[in-house]
Amino acid sequence: MTGNEAIALSVFVLANFCAAMTGGIFRPGKWYENLKKPSWRPPKWLFAPVWSILYVMIAVSGWLVWRTAGLDDGAQALTIYGVQLVLNGLWSAVFFGMKRIGLAFFELVALWVAIVVTIFNFYPINPTAAYMLVPYLLWGSFAGGLNFTVWQMNKSQPAPRG
Repeated sequence: MTGNEAIALSVFVLANFCAAMTGGIFRPGKWYENLKKPSWRPPKWLFAPVWSILYVMIAVSGWLVWRTAGLDDGAQALTIYGVQLVLNGLWSAVFFGMKRIGLAFFELVALWVAIVVTIFNFYPINPTAAYMLVPYLLWGSFAGGLNFTVWQMNKSQPAPRG
């Protein structure tokens, strides 16, 4: 790995760290604990390791596309990649920060679409990079089902204040 490649990989890791930070800023807290949740919800301790692995895979995936195509030839794919990272970071703010479960579900649908579009744009450039995003898509699908179920189970609750 050259020095430029190492710097670029660091940039991709940092970008993913920024997206992940929203999960640390907007934490579940008491509000979330009081929500009704399905019995099939994973244990709380599972989310941090799963997301840590996914963020590393997402970072390496973007870096592989950059390394293969560069910024010029990979501009469209990397722009879409950036959009999905922003949408990823927004979900915690909408769900836990704003406490808008329904809106968070629709934001997650947009994220899911962005992940799919990213995969399709990465594949012709670097198939390995595209395949590295499949676990992210699967986890996002599961998260969407969980978000939707929590929303439906708690529709009768009044909207939180503040």
